[in-house]
Amino acid sequence: MPTSLSTFGFLLLLLFISHEGGFIGTADAEHDLIATDSHNHRVHRHRRHRGHRRGEELEYSAISCRAYSASLDEFGAVGDGVTSNTVAFRDAVSQLSRFADHGGSLLFVPAGRWLTGSFNLTSHFTLFLHPDAVILASQEESDYEVIEPLPSYGRGRDTDGGRFISLLFGSNLTDVVITGENGTIDGQGEPWWGKFKRGELKYTRPYLIEIMHSDGIQISNLTFLNSPSWHIHPVYSSNILIQGLTILAPVTVPNTDGINPDSCTNTRIEDCYIVSGDDCIAVKSGWDQYGIAYGMPTKQLLIRRLTCISPDSAVIALGSEMSGGIEDVRAEDIVAIDSESGIRIKTAIGRGGYVKDVYVRGMTMKTMKYVFWMTGSYGSHPDEHYDPKALPVIQNINYQDMVAENVTMPAQLAGISGDQFTGICISNVTITLSKKPKKVLWNCTDVSGYTSGVTPAPCQLLPEKQPGTVVPCNFPEDPIPIDEVKLQRCYSRRRNM
Repeated sequence: MPTSLSTFGFLLLLLFISHEGGFIGTADAEHDLIATDSHNHRVHRHRRHRGHRRGEELEYSAISCRAYSASLDEFGAVGDGVTSNTVAFRDAVSQLSRFADHGGSLLFVPAGRWLTGSFNLTSHFTLFLHPDAVILASQEESDYEVIEPLPSYGRGRDTDGGRFISLLFGSNLTDVVITGENGTIDGQGEPWWGKFKRGELKYTRPYLIEIMHSDGIQISNLTFLNSPSWHIHPVYSSNILIQGLTILAPVTVPNTDGINPDSCTNTRIEDCYIVSGDDCIAVKSGWDQYGIAYGMPTKQLLIRRLTCISPDSAVIALGSEMSGGIEDVRAEDIVAIDSESGIRIKTAIGRGGYVKDVYVRGMTMKTMKYVFWMTGSYGSHPDEHYDPKALPVIQNINYQDMVAENVTMPAQLAGISGDQFTGICISNVTITLSKKPKKVLWNCTDVSGYTSGVTPAPCQLLPEKQPGTVVPCNFPEDPIPIDEVKLQRCYSRRRNM
């Protein structure tokens, strides 16, 4: 049986377009049945509201509204938590992709527990989860295609070979929205964690979401649980909005990073709550010689109103895979609880690249091992072919307006001999120590810069700039373009309640 719209159905669609004078696919819309495909899948076109609403509607905010919608259960899906719905998800996206150039489409995931393997997304597409919808990731390796390593990494992160494709995957897409009413995507990662720990995997574990070589991405108002590895990984992409997420993983499981923007431009991450066994947010841009050759930095990144719990890792990490460069990172209004470090810069000899123009302000931390942590000896490499002469550049790093309580050690700042980390500014920071702090509170080597209004007193390599006066660090006032993006208010009639 074919999996696309029937010829008759598609002709009917074209006749409707001609009769109505085109698609009206924005806000305040209803939808009517206009076509069925060969499997009797119903596709609904949204019309402008004409004074009444029939049934209950979805109402949501998005970068783009959609002209058409369908519900997952119309494609034979069964939400019992046991039946595999991989074919249904793939079929639904395939059907709805026909509308990419005609106002776009929305796939509604109703209440239920929807077990599935990996499926690909499409352009001008919204995946919308009901508040009681749970997408359950299959725990079977056979449900995940093995794909090539990322070119900026040269190998998988877990193994030398390829990597399992992510649960939700997309490449070369435009205008993709993954949102809902706080529905859940559960990675069911426990079997993967065990296999990784025992060395039983031939390929790198899948992520929950990976979107690459794409433009215009929104991920919002959802809960993510227990990814096999990283939860959300936009890579080689631009114009990305991530907001209103809850991301939860056991704090004892490594590599369960929350959000990892990787070689991305113009990204906004806001209003997220993350509990992780690894970095809550890890900013990346490629690994050693592979990242240097690929040469795509992460830049124009805004992070704000983030709350993080990460006892064994960082609230925000820059690196260690930063060989393509990281620049113009702005973070503000951050809350860290029971975490290893606040902002951590990780790099090594052989990385090359740079981390520069980093601005952090308004950070509150409670129960921390470190407040500030920089290391130039984070020594893992993809292979033995890295260039030991490729030294990273770390410069213009700005921290201000911070309060930290119950801290074991205020700062561990270690640059590279012959390759100082320069231009460090720390201003208006008050740190209260734990009952058993380290004897050396500030351990500084191969770094330079200044401080102002910092307690307890910093190391000699970061002298007070103007004693008795608090001199602020830099924080840009010009907006990053993604911060000026305004969401549309969209409507779509909700069914299958």
